[in-house]
Amino acid sequence: MISKTPSLIRLSKSCLSEAEKHAVMAVLDSEFLGMGEEVKLFEQELSAFLGRPVACVVNGTAALHLTLQACGIGRGDEVLVQSLTYVASFQAISATGATPVPCDIDPETLTLDWRDAEKRITPRTKAVMPVHYSGGVGKLDEIYHFAKSCGLRTIEDAAHAFGTKYHGQLVGSFGDIACFSFDGIKNITSGEGGCIVSNDEEVMSRVRDARLLGVEKDTEKRFQGQRSWDFDVTAQGWRYHMSDIMAAIGRVQLQRFPELAAKRQKLARYYDRKLSQLSFVTPLAHNYQEVVPHIYPIRLTDGTSRTSLRQDLLDFGIQTGLHYQPNHCLSFFAPSPNYKLPVTDRVYPTLMTLPLHPDLSTEQIGLICDRLSKLLKT
Repeated sequence: MISKTPSLIRLSKSCLSEAEKHAVMAVLDSEFLGMGEEVKLFEQELSAFLGRPVACVVNGTAALHLTLQACGIGRGDEVLVQSLTYVASFQAISATGATPVPCDIDPETLTLDWRDAEKRITPRTKAVMPVHYSGGVGKLDEIYHFAKSCGLRTIEDAAHAFGTKYHGQLVGSFGDIACFSFDGIKNITSGEGGCIVSNDEEVMSRVRDARLLGVEKDTEKRFQGQRSWDFDVTAQGWRYHMSDIMAAIGRVQLQRFPELAAKRQKLARYYDRKLSQLSFVTPLAHNYQEVVPHIYPIRLTDGTSRTSLRQDLLDFGIQTGLHYQPNHCLSFFAPSPNYKLPVTDRVYPTLMTLPLHPDLSTEQIGLICDRLSKLLKT
């Protein structure tokens, strides 16, 4: 009889040290919890890391929403986005009044298939939103070339890809606009949080105002420890600013990022080696010298009962995930009842995500892979 693992192996988790706790306590002791000095410093440090202007916000979905609005996208417009993404990508688009247009994926990278997207362009199309699934960016050069040739803005949903490099350059350090998430389980966390990165100063200026309810130049006041009492509002705004508590966590995480990234890459490479011995699962083909993985999805052989397999693994103390239910299958976002995306429809039922986070051990990965082997051979 096979003994069970002594405790649950979690799919994902926040990975914090005493330093983050001390940083939060320092903010609590200051008795100023809003958007102030810590947010200012976090933005400066992120800007130094990425080499471009940064605006921090309350979460990654807000980052996408504000960016779309700052690009002038709204009611009657359309945005091309892959269906295989978390619903946040679609909700950010629809929040502006625009329509997300579900597109198919490249079967190897599971990122946007720009050729499929190209077929879905109409006179209302204003932007393309490539999603950096699991930390990989797919054929980003080709996506940018396609977008430029069609006169579209490119808004990268880089929630999974903080620290990933493409042709030796950090995602977010080049291109049009990139949006990151810093929620509890991302490559770095600020508890919640996110940011927008771009050299487009007009877009960044609009984002900075809109995150503070549209109060013009309120960011400057907040960073000086002041409030705007006499101001103007000329556009729709939202309460989307980051707090000093969140920024304090994020600043420590950014300092720890080389360690956190190296652990993620090491664990993903170890998975690759262990799973290469199994013929019934296929990992994504990433170069983990450049990709910092947020999740570790695998593809199962057609015909494998994913539901049964996930339950068997959970009974053994191993959590798994499904990233993600395609948005064209959701009632709110389905363009029509019979809308088809052949690659997405074929690939999604074979996807399953294995545990990955910096506190995972290679010994635990060994247990996961051994259990997978036994279950799939029976």
